[in-house]
Amino acid sequence: MARRDYLNTLMRDLESHTEVRRFGSGWLSGFFGLLFAITGFFLVIALRFPDWFATPELEIVKNWTGFRGFVHLILLVSYGLALLSLLLRPRKVLGLTALMIGLVAALLGGANVQPAETRDWGIFFGLDFFIVNLLVTGFMFAPLERAFPHRRAQRLFRTEWREDLFYYLVSTMFVQILSFLALAPQAFVNDHTSSWAAFRAGVASLPWIVQFAIVLVASDFVQYWFHRSFHKFPFLWGFHAIHHSAKSMDWLAGSRMHFVEIILLRSITSLPLFTLGFAPSVMQAYIGFVYVWSSLLHANVGGSFNRLGHWLATPRFHHWHHGLEREAFDVNFAIHFPWLDKIFGTFHLPKDRWPQNYGIPEDVPKAYWGQFLYPWTRTGKKTDETPAE
Repeated sequence: MARRDYLNTLMRDLESHTEVRRFGSGWLSGFFGLLFAITGFFLVIALRFPDWFATPELEIVKNWTGFRGFVHLILLVSYGLALLSLLLRPRKVLGLTALMIGLVAALLGGANVQPAETRDWGIFFGLDFFIVNLLVTGFMFAPLERAFPHRRAQRLFRTEWREDLFYYLVSTMFVQILSFLALAPQAFVNDHTSSWAAFRAGVASLPWIVQFAIVLVASDFVQYWFHRSFHKFPFLWGFHAIHHSAKSMDWLAGSRMHFVEIILLRSITSLPLFTLGFAPSVMQAYIGFVYVWSSLLHANVGGSFNRLGHWLATPRFHHWHHGLEREAFDVNFAIHFPWLDKIFGTFHLPKDRWPQNYGIPEDVPKAYWGQFLYPWTRTGKKTDETPAE
C-alpha cells in the first residue's frame, strides 16, 4: 500500500499543472533529474547484462571510448538536479526518486560496471534501444510541440501518457522478436526467388535517390491498402482499434499499437521493399525516415498547410484520421502521400479545421493486457461519447 501511495504521489507530481511547475519551482530540475537517472540506470543495466538487455546494433556506440564517461556524466547531472529539486520543491518525491535511482545505478557499478557472466540464450531485450530512442525522439518532438502546438493547453504528461509509454517500451524492447517475425515472410520469398536476380540487380543499379523515391511510393501504396483493410474488416479492426483509442494526439501516441498489428504491418510493408533488390542503405534510410515521420504525423504540432496537405501528409491530415467526428471515420489512410486517398476516394481535409476530439466510440479497456486481448474479447459496445456530426 505504501509503495502504491508513493507511486501515485510521483505520478501526480509529474502530471502537475503548469502553474505549479513553473521555472524555479523545482519541477524542471526534478523531472530532468529523474529522466537522466533513469537513462543512466538503464544504460548501466545494459552494460552489466549485455546478453540480455543490449542491442547488438548499438555495440558501436558502447565501444566508443567516451561512452562510459558519458554515462558517468549523466549520473552526475542526475544527482545535481535531484538535489536542486529537493532544495526548491516542497513536494520532494521527484528529487528523491531521481536520487534513489541514480544511487542504485552507482551501486551496480555506475559507468565502470563490468559485464556479468550470463548464459546467452540468443534472445535480447533492447533496453538500451528503448532509452536511446525515447531520448532522441522526445528531445526532437517535445520542444517542437511546445513551440508550435495545435492544442496549447495539452501537457507533456497528458491523459493516457503512461499507457503510450508502455507501448513504446514494448515495441522497442522486443525489437528482436518483432523484427524476426516481421521479416520471416521476406526471408522465405528471397530464398525461393533466385530467378529474380537480374531484376534485383537492375533495381540496385538505379540512382540512390530514385530507389528511395520508389520505396516511399511503393511502401505508402502497400500501407494504404493494409491500413484500409484494418478499418474495413471487423476482426482486423479489433487490433487497429487500440491505436485509435488514444484520446490525445502527440508524438508518443503513435506508439500505441497492438503487438499483432505491428508484426503484420512490418511484414506486409517490408515484403516488397526487401525482396525487390533495393540497396541496404536505402532501406536503412527509409526505416529511419518513417520512424520520425510517423511521430511527426501524430505530434501535437499546429499549422494548417492547406495546399501542402493535399500532396504530402501533415499532422492535420493524419489527425483527421484519428478524429471522433463522423466525418473523420475511414478517411486519410495514406502515411506519406494524400494523393493516394484522393485517387481512391478517402481524402478529407476541410480547410483550416481540425477534429474536435480524438478516439473511437467503443469501450476499449484502459490497461495494456485488456487492450492486448481486446480483438478477441471485443463486444462492439459503444461508449457514451457520441461522435460529433
